[in-house]
Amino acid sequence: MAAEDVLDLSRDRLHAQFRRDVLAGLAQQPKAIPARWFYDHRGSTLFEEITALPEYYPTRAEIEILKARGGDIAREVGEERAVIEFGAGSAAKTPLLLDRIAPAAYVAIDISGDFLRESCAALAARYPDLPIFPVEADFTLPARIPDAIDGCERLGFFPGSTIGNLGPADAVDLLRAMRETLGEASMLLIGMDRIKDKAVLSAAYNDDAGVTAAFNLNLAERINSELDGTIPVEALRHRAIWNDALARIEMHLEATRDIAFEVCGRRFTMHAGETIHTENSHKYDNRSATTLLLAGGWEPLRDYRDGDDRFMVILARATLPRITP
Repeated sequence: MAAEDVLDLSRDRLHAQFRRDVLAGLAQQPKAIPARWFYDHRGSTLFEEITALPEYYPTRAEIEILKARGGDIAREVGEERAVIEFGAGSAAKTPLLLDRIAPAAYVAIDISGDFLRESCAALAARYPDLPIFPVEADFTLPARIPDAIDGCERLGFFPGSTIGNLGPADAVDLLRAMRETLGEASMLLIGMDRIKDKAVLSAAYNDDAGVTAAFNLNLAERINSELDGTIPVEALRHRAIWNDALARIEMHLEATRDIAFEVCGRRFTMHAGETIHTENSHKYDNRSATTLLLAGGWEPLRDYRDGDDRFMVILARATLPRITP
C-alpha cells in the first residue's frame, strides 16, 4: 500500500470519528463537542495567533522555562532519545528541546494533517540530518510509531498544557495511551498550567482582539463545511468562564436566539442561552498534577517553572508494574 493510501485511510477514519462525535455531542444534553476538533487548518492557524496575544501567558511562560532550564532538562533526559511530540501543531517550541538533547529521531503526531506536514517540512529544513516522521492521527489514542525508531529510548513531549483540555478520567486515559505508545523505558516532558488569579485566567480566554472567539466559532464553521451543516454561525457567541469548583476555564458557543439547523441530514435545535460546551482548560497545583501523572502511569521526577510561577513543565518517567499496599 502506498504512503498516500495510508494517509487517505487515516483521513477517512478521522472524518468518520469527527462525524460521530459531532452528531452524538449535539444530540445529548447539555451539548458538547470534543476540543480536538477545533484543529482543522484554520483552527490550527488561529490557535497559533492566540499564543502570540498579550493576554495569553502560557506560551510565553513555557518558552521561558524551556530556554532557561533546557540545560537541566537535557542532563536529566540524556542524548539519542527519539522525541515523540503529541499534538505537535506548529512545533514552535520543539527546536528549544531538539537543540539541547541531540535526538535520534523526531516523530510528530497531530490530527491536522496538512498543518502537521507544513510544520515537519520546516523542521526538516532546519535539521537536515534528523529523521523526521509526521504521523496524522488522534493522539488521544495509542499511536503506531514508525518502525525506523524501534530500539530507541523515547521521550514524549506534550507542551502547551493540552492535557488540561481533558477531564480527569480522559486525561488519565490519555497518559496511559502515551505510556503504551512510548514504552517502558520512556520519559515524558509535559506542560501544565497552574491555578492562579481568576482575572488573569479569564483574560487569557477572552482576548480583546477576539481571536479566541474566532477560534471557538470556527468549530461551527468546520461542521458546516465538512458535515453539510447549516448552523447559523452569526447566531452563536463565544463564552469563556472560570469554574472554580472544577479548577478549569470552560469555553462554550452560546445561542443568542432560538435556532434550528441540520448536520449530516439530522435536525437539531437550540434555545436562546443554550450552549455547546467546546473546551475545558484545567489548571493544576503540585498535588493534582502529581496525582494525575501517577494515575496515568508516570512518576514525576522534576518540575520547572517560569519566574512568575504561572506555568510548570514536568519531567516524568514511565512507572513499572508493581505490587502496592
